[in-house]
Amino acid sequence: MDKFACLKVFCRVSQLGSFTAAANELNTTQSAISKKIAWLEKEVGITLFHRHARAISLTPNGKQYLAIAQELTERIDSFESQLRQEQASVSGELKLSVPSAFSVRLLSEPLSNFLGQHPDVSVDVSVSDKFVDLVEGNVDIAIRAASLKDSGLKARWLMDNELVYFASPDYLERHDPILSARDLTEHSCLTYSLSTPSNLWRFHNGTDSIKVKVKEQVKSDSPEMLVQMAKLGQGIAAMPKWMVEKEIKDGKLTQILEHYQTIKLPMYLVYKDSEHQPQRIRAFIDFLVQYFAQK
Repeated sequence: MDKFACLKVFCRVSQLGSFTAAANELNTTQSAISKKIAWLEKEVGITLFHRHARAISLTPNGKQYLAIAQELTERIDSFESQLRQEQASVSGELKLSVPSAFSVRLLSEPLSNFLGQHPDVSVDVSVSDKFVDLVEGNVDIAIRAASLKDSGLKARWLMDNELVYFASPDYLERHDPILSARDLTEHSCLTYSLSTPSNLWRFHNGTDSIKVKVKEQVKSDSPEMLVQMAKLGQGIAAMPKWMVEKEIKDGKLTQILEHYQTIKLPMYLVYKDSEHQPQRIRAFIDFLVQYFAQK
């Protein structure tokens, strides 16, 4: 039998003082009520009720057990009610795992807009470029740029990252010109350590695919650090265009190797596969997808 259902029956019988009254209220038979109480007594190994000819009364052990049973059933009922409310309303805490540069440059504005529409939502944003286990990390949504593997997770496409290569005007003036991808072997490069391998850069030229092993002057897992080092003239870096578009426009950085085909890496919203996602998760996913679709 369902122990929780039997506990609820036990509580109601105790409150009403009668198997018959409980059966009438619960729209079942007195025999069904008696069987649930008998099963519960056998399960816990104590007698819960004294049975009299026309009445029942709780045993001393039954009174102690009732206090625990009432607290347990009330807490579970309250928690289930809270969960049902989360399914229906956009409220509660939303836990995100987001790449560092993306969190500041692209997520802050839409996240602020979402919170403006849904003031009952609170957000915990963990900033990391490393992949996290959504289950172990108790993360609702991760935003990641990668080719997804079959992981049992669900994903929604958000945008494409267009990779560009750049350096400071000062660096380019001080070094030999870069006319082809293979010229990079003679230059200092600033590489992203979370790429595998970090020192192998790929280019496409028509049907040809070119792999270049570059010299790593600075290697870091921080995209912002690499962009800053490029601005300081320390070498050539490769980052998503949205990260350096303003710097290129302002002349602080110069894009190179533009004649090669653009490499695009899709960015996804990744979340756990569940039929009963809280409404706040579903709402935020839909909101963010629509926001970037309009960009």
